[in-house]
Amino acid sequence: MTLFIHFMNHKILIFGNGFIGSRLHEGLECDVTEKRIYKLEDAQQEIDKYSPQIIINCIGFTGKNNVDDCEEDKNKTLTSNVFVPVILAEAALRNKIKLIHISSGCIYHFNHAKDKPITEDKAPDFYELFYSRTKIYAESILKNLLNKTSILIPRIRIPLDNKEHPRNILTKLINYKRVINIPNSVTYIPDFIQALKHLIKIDAEGIYNIVNNKGLRYPELLQLYEKYVPDFQYEIISEEELYMVRTNLILSTKKLKSTGFEIRNIHDVLEECIEEYLA
Repeated sequence: MTLFIHFMNHKILIFGNGFIGSRLHEGLECDVTEKRIYKLEDAQQEIDKYSPQIIINCIGFTGKNNVDDCEEDKNKTLTSNVFVPVILAEAALRNKIKLIHISSGCIYHFNHAKDKPITEDKAPDFYELFYSRTKIYAESILKNLLNKTSILIPRIRIPLDNKEHPRNILTKLINYKRVINIPNSVTYIPDFIQALKHLIKIDAEGIYNIVNNKGLRYPELLQLYEKYVPDFQYEIISEEELYMVRTNLILSTKKLKSTGFEIRNIHDVLEECIEEYLA
């Protein structure tokens, strides 16, 4: 049974019921469709069915196991990460409704020794991963439509959640047991939901980094997890030992703060996260 629940007088439809889509479905209490989008008519059919004022694109491919898998399935990656956002943007333009496209901050090089947190106006430059390239392609196209239709592009990075899920970085690290010790921007999903509610309320447009303040070193998270699960063991390894092409970076939250929303320091959410994760 489908219920329309108005969030701040907006009728919202989420495309995609994966990790982020399902969490936003819960947090925003709005409709979600799992329909596969291959052409404009697919999107229009769902818009006609639900009559939303806002559509949120949570469709994306990050690989079966990790982003390296995107190289193995290029067509699925391009379709999900590039073609679908463009189709939904065109549908939003034609129907005069708002598009919110959930993007990624994994699109930059970063030197921890000299670089400042990356702001939204910096041009993406991390092309080493096919996954990252597709996220850059989508953002570039959508940015060119900002003066034609209302588009909000929230960037998340390394999602951390208080619920078990294969895409949750806590779940991943518990299973990996081998971690690097480099600060990274992380998005705590409960805080992301609150930030997105705020941006919807003020009708924000453009790109916003939605990550928690400061950087998280993975051993910090696992040390706290070990406090609750004493027999848990893990190993700290160097970035070279990881044998994976990755970007480790810090995103700026100044733009989000300038809207009146203060997101929490990542270290202030860890205990809450683990306690609720293990509950």
